[in-house]
Amino acid sequence: MGEPHAIVVGAGIGGLAAALALHRRGWGVTVLERAAEPRELGTGLTLMANALRGLDALGVGEAIRRHGVPDSPGGLRTSNGRWLSRIEGAALERALGTAALGIHRTALHRLLRAALPASALVTEADVVDVDADAPAVTYRRDGSPATLRADLVVGADGLHSALRRRLWPELPCPAYSGSTAWRAAIRWTGPVATAVTWGPGREFGTVPLGDGRLYWYAAETAPPGGREPDELAAVRDRFGGWHEPIPALLAATPPEAVLRTDLFHLATPLPSYVRGRVALLGDAAHAMTPHLGQGAGQAIEDAVVLGAACAGGRADLAGALAAYDRQRRPRSQAVARASARTARYGQQLRHPAAVALRDGAVRLTPSRVALRAAARYADWQPPG
Repeated sequence: MGEPHAIVVGAGIGGLAAALALHRRGWGVTVLERAAEPRELGTGLTLMANALRGLDALGVGEAIRRHGVPDSPGGLRTSNGRWLSRIEGAALERALGTAALGIHRTALHRLLRAALPASALVTEADVVDVDADAPAVTYRRDGSPATLRADLVVGADGLHSALRRRLWPELPCPAYSGSTAWRAAIRWTGPVATAVTWGPGREFGTVPLGDGRLYWYAAETAPPGGREPDELAAVRDRFGGWHEPIPALLAATPPEAVLRTDLFHLATPLPSYVRGRVALLGDAAHAMTPHLGQGAGQAIEDAVVLGAACAGGRADLAGALAAYDRQRRPRSQAVARASARTARYGQQLRHPAAVALRDGAVRLTPSRVALRAAARYADWQPPG
């Protein structure tokens, strides 16, 4: 019968990681990507210890560390620059055994693609249907329909997952989180901490990426659908009076580099990540707000656990997928809930009295307690 075969729908970070995890366990993989040229948005992210351990398990950890930069000392500040809480990167590394890493999404995406056989990726494949029992995926390419059968289908097609809609039609659509965000990766060579600044209903964060680049993001509580003719000017209007280096970073940002995105999440958790021989992972399974920086990390964890669960190939695949769901759903949904809570008590908090109370509580929290809180969701080990 030959090697077992999996179809992965979606060539984002989660989809490529899942394909790599299965490929390393002896599976043949086909990755179907709707875009003509799969790519990640031109922004950055922080890979926490859990994500880096997962990438180590996929055999690409060292290559990715060479393309990123360890987090510099940072923490939480107020808009006038006063530190509320300091987190030293070295202390976090001692607690977790590895440093967090800032990296450009495009670099991470490219390294994951390079670790897969070139023939695995099929672009311009628009998936229109899935049969969870066969299993089989129907897609359109070059205007013609095609059906591909396999032993396993992995749905890694993101926030607005077509597979999730098809197999869980009763589930509500992703919900608006209450926040909109601006992001940019820019050229910047000066020292900047990996840090977050809070203001009433607003937040600004910085992540050095290495290679002379820095990623910044800004978010505010706002109705969905808002757009400005000049989004950079909108960010300057809201954040230009905050502490340095925020005004300098905005001055160094080309207007065309700014991306604006309303933040949605799965407010109603899935009852299972598995239906038949289809498994969902990443945003398709548990789209969360970015306020804990765990979106990519949870998708990588999903991929590693799925690969380990399916190491037996076709043998007891139903049991393997049940084990994947049993291991991943409680943890990833807990992280998603925690991320939404972090948004409510962090960036989205607007009432002056509530903001003052929160800031005072953070300032009085002992550093060891803050360190434990920072490490809590990054403390994960891949399956043996």
